[in-house]
Amino acid sequence: MPMTISEKILARHSGKSTVLPDDLIEAGIDFALGNDITAPLAIEAFRKVGASRVFDPERIALVPDHFAPNKDIASAMQCKILRDFAREWNLTHYFEVGRMGVEHALLPEQGLVLPGDVVIGADSHTCTYGALGAFATGVGSTDLAAAMITGRVWFKVPFSMKFVYRGKLGPWVGGKDLILYTIGQIGVDGARYRAMEFTGEVIDRLPMSDRFSMCNMAIEAGAKAGIIAPDPVTEEYVKGRAKRSYEFYRSDPDAAFESVHEWDVSAFEPMVALPHSPANVRPVSRIPRTVIDQVVIGSCTNGRYEDLETAAAILKGRKVAPGVRCMIIPATREIYRQALRNGLLETFVDAEAAVSTPTCGPCLGGHMGILAAGEKAVATTNRNFLGRMGHAESEIYLSNPAVAAASAVAGRIVHPDEL
Repeated sequence: MPMTISEKILARHSGKSTVLPDDLIEAGIDFALGNDITAPLAIEAFRKVGASRVFDPERIALVPDHFAPNKDIASAMQCKILRDFAREWNLTHYFEVGRMGVEHALLPEQGLVLPGDVVIGADSHTCTYGALGAFATGVGSTDLAAAMITGRVWFKVPFSMKFVYRGKLGPWVGGKDLILYTIGQIGVDGARYRAMEFTGEVIDRLPMSDRFSMCNMAIEAGAKAGIIAPDPVTEEYVKGRAKRSYEFYRSDPDAAFESVHEWDVSAFEPMVALPHSPANVRPVSRIPRTVIDQVVIGSCTNGRYEDLETAAAILKGRKVAPGVRCMIIPATREIYRQALRNGLLETFVDAEAAVSTPTCGPCLGGHMGILAAGEKAVATTNRNFLGRMGHAESEIYLSNPAVAAASAVAGRIVHPDEL
């Protein structure tokens, strides 16, 4: 029976020859993860049931990235729970400050999540790993606890939706713009509990960094997973990183999709999501004049080296506008080191931006860039919900790194070509 890539992966991991949408299955997982917000709750549940083992100490990652480096005593206690648990159960993949990164950039970089995997994480943006051709999804902390014990988790097989992108991307337009446009078209519940499969000639030409950005935001359309069939671009990324074997799956040509959406993107320009929804999307040239107070370039969506390289190309020889704060946050230690080696960090400092150690801090209003009442920010993060980055009377505008960097220089939201 023809199947989509998501159905093939779930069938393989549940020991079945085929699965159908809405089937309830129990699947073995290849990897599980938690962070300093969600893992303490999972560890509490793990202890509450009296578990005497973890299913595999090499297939669980604990990453203190949201409130780390610890911003207060409460966050220090949260991280200590992870640290102690990792030592107690000899977990291979506990990432301490100085060795860590934003989890959804870090784990692919380290070769821990791979094509064909089933990955669960107690974080909604676990869907990022779909860019590798993995079925990856966020779960609750108690689900993570059960998976850490048994190595298994139940799923209802999602229906699949196909998104086909044709044409050729213009300057300053990338994966972030494609996914913002898509969410703007279908809404924040347009793919509720569905697997969004991104395909087409434009996707075939996208680098991995843009593919990660797209799958990262599938959850903002309500999806269970976002996924891109692995290809030579994927192979180039994973070879030399992979810590174990992996398998490529693709949808059958006659696989059944619940719906198919197809767009020619040749005339697209950079997109911006206005407050307070990722679906409130407009092309950047149609944004009303908006003076800003802060720019954040980083996060699991757009904190990769290619994102920093784009921002540096715009900021080089320029200054952040007076009255604007610009935070640059490399998503991992390796990205930080590459940016240092290639002179990007010097460019940022010369432009009077602030460069941070890897953290999710500002994205969720944790630290490293909280907004006051009445302030407006442009961010390369993934959510612009009311109060997400600070005061409930602040506003967040989501964009790609080029628009964010150009806006930092202009002091208002602009198309990079306006500089």
